[in-house]
Amino acid sequence: MSDFVRRFLFESLDIRGAIVHLGKSWRQMQAGRAYPPPVAQLLGEMAAVTALIAAQLKQPGRLTLQLRGDGPIQLLVMDCDEQLQMRGMARSQPTVLPAPAPQLLGASQGGQLLISLDLPTARQPWQSFVPLVGNSIAAIFEHYLEQSEQQPSRLFAAASMDAAACLFLQKMPGADARDADGWSRLGQLAATVKPGELLELDPETLLTRLFHEDIAEHDLRLYDPRPVSYHCPEDWDKIRAMIRALGRQEADAILAEQGEILIRDDICNREYRFNADDVAALFAESTGRALH
Repeated sequence: MSDFVRRFLFESLDIRGAIVHLGKSWRQMQAGRAYPPPVAQLLGEMAAVTALIAAQLKQPGRLTLQLRGDGPIQLLVMDCDEQLQMRGMARSQPTVLPAPAPQLLGASQGGQLLISLDLPTARQPWQSFVPLVGNSIAAIFEHYLEQSEQQPSRLFAAASMDAAACLFLQKMPGADARDADGWSRLGQLAATVKPGELLELDPETLLTRLFHEDIAEHDLRLYDPRPVSYHCPEDWDKIRAMIRALGRQEADAILAEQGEILIRDDICNREYRFNADDVAALFAESTGRALH
């Protein structure tokens, strides 16, 4: 399967949802990282949920989600724009043993979810801090979505080293008038989903497996998939601007102490290195003088 967000709607029940599947983009995000399996699982689940939330952006912008705590996993961060181009990383202890998400994240000691939305039209990013409520990544974000959108929601997520996925359901305002038992029934059916089904079944097969009777009785509209991709290009111009901002004196001091200037881009798992000749050329270029 490709990497996508695919929305669906039970029109006669007024219940909507979405399925997210990440394959290639998730594997690219892990390349060269050697995350312990519990770390990769939580980061993968968060990647799928981030794509789900970013797919709701109605204008150009960049959504950043951060889970911070003082457990074995100190940081999970995901970044995604309105075109569903995403990147992410985790920071943890070298060895992380399997445990519930709150324990891994140190949620009981003040862990936090930070949501940041950066829009070109805004002077500064919109930010919100949310307590970590729930015993899994899916439960944490289910709580957040219910609070932020004021509609009952269900969220199920799974991740392996090869794929990450999530299933989302949301009750719309007119659902009870359409079918008083509809929301409860679909929620119970969705809760039977197994991680392997989320990761391996295509949307049509998964929805039929979970809701075959309701699909037969109610109108199910399955929207076209939106592609998701990993996007972490090199940005030498940005790094050069950072070194210029240091000033020549500070740059030379770093060179004298360390022999080079090394700037690490953690989220993209990339290093930028500048030796003395690189720095001299950089500042000569900024002042318009040629080197001889």
